[in-house]
Amino acid sequence: MQEHYCFSGFMGKRVHLGVSGSIAAFKALEILRLLQTADLNVSATLTRSAQKFVTGLSFEALGASPVYTGMFDKDGDGQESPFGHLDPGDLCDALLVAPASATTMARLAYGLGDDMLSCQALAFPRPRIVVPAMNPRMWNAPATKRNWQMLKELGYICIEPDSGGVACGEEGKGRFPEYEEIIPVVLRAVSPQDLAGKKVLVTLGPTRERWDAVRFWSNPSSGVMGACMAMAAWLRGADVTVVAGPTSLKFHSGIKVMPVQTALEMYEACHDVWPDMDMVCCTAAVADYRPIPHGDKKFKKAASQEGLTVGFDTNPDILKSLGESRREGQRLIGFAAETSDCRKEAQRKLEKKNLDLIACNRIDKDGSGFGVPTNQVFVLDREGRKEQWPPLRKTEVAWRLWDHLLLV
Repeated sequence: MQEHYCFSGFMGKRVHLGVSGSIAAFKALEILRLLQTADLNVSATLTRSAQKFVTGLSFEALGASPVYTGMFDKDGDGQESPFGHLDPGDLCDALLVAPASATTMARLAYGLGDDMLSCQALAFPRPRIVVPAMNPRMWNAPATKRNWQMLKELGYICIEPDSGGVACGEEGKGRFPEYEEIIPVVLRAVSPQDLAGKKVLVTLGPTRERWDAVRFWSNPSSGVMGACMAMAAWLRGADVTVVAGPTSLKFHSGIKVMPVQTALEMYEACHDVWPDMDMVCCTAAVADYRPIPHGDKKFKKAASQEGLTVGFDTNPDILKSLGESRREGQRLIGFAAETSDCRKEAQRKLEKKNLDLIACNRIDKDGSGFGVPTNQVFVLDREGRKEQWPPLRKTEVAWRLWDHLLLV
């Protein structure tokens, strides 16, 4: 998964993973591994049909504990455990059924309790997530559609299956979704929802300022820091909009993305949505200047030409313009990429651009800035608090920055 999906630090949180009879059952092993990478403890239940595709031993070997494979499993002392159907509801913060077969969906929708997983789901009082996987004809069957709607009405968090080729060779909707669609939903279910109800805008990536049909003025920003800020806000319950310069990043379907190319396009997109936003975080590496266009055709080098002079116009300062037009209650975070005088520049920009919080990082230091998974930032807020953070993964920097903003 891409860096901005790889949050960790969920120690003490537990997820119960239910696996039902689908050819996609083997993918539950990777789900288990990814949840553990986030520092989650995971237990699991395999239905009888699931065990035709994978074994409980596989989950145990990867660290799931306990693993239930039947209604009357024996515990570690060889005794039947009479309350295994209640344990996940007592111990876990979220229940994830992935994959969910058509049969398991029907059991959950009608509240049946005829196997261990359905009993555990009935007794589970916290977030329950369902991820279907089946043949397209089974998915499109009226009974399945009815059960899917019933699950939504019962409060299950329902992740739509993907479309494409399935194991039997048919094409259509019913494929097990990508991990990037599943893992963030689980992490959101176990995260503090302290940004719930907030509308958050994040700008990220570079801008490309065209000079002719094939050349542009830009910078090496990957957009990862901004993507981490966006995902962290979404995990904590925010309604997130991203204005993204040209990057290779993908985003969870729960995040609205507005792609742009130039600084002027980013300026317009930000101001279009800014009035409705509660919080804005500007991480984009916006070009301060744009070349005066040569035209919409490729520039041709003349045989006698020894050099070239290119003129530039000034781009608008997006962050400053947002700070000047903010209404009461709106919060604004800025980023500054510097090669010197980080603290001085952070103080100047905080005041000049009317910010609540600014994070300044030295892009000339190893392990900080463009193209690396970590950042080393100096953080300053409008109340005068100053913090110098050590090198941290950008996901952790993002999480801490939202923590810090909520204190301002």
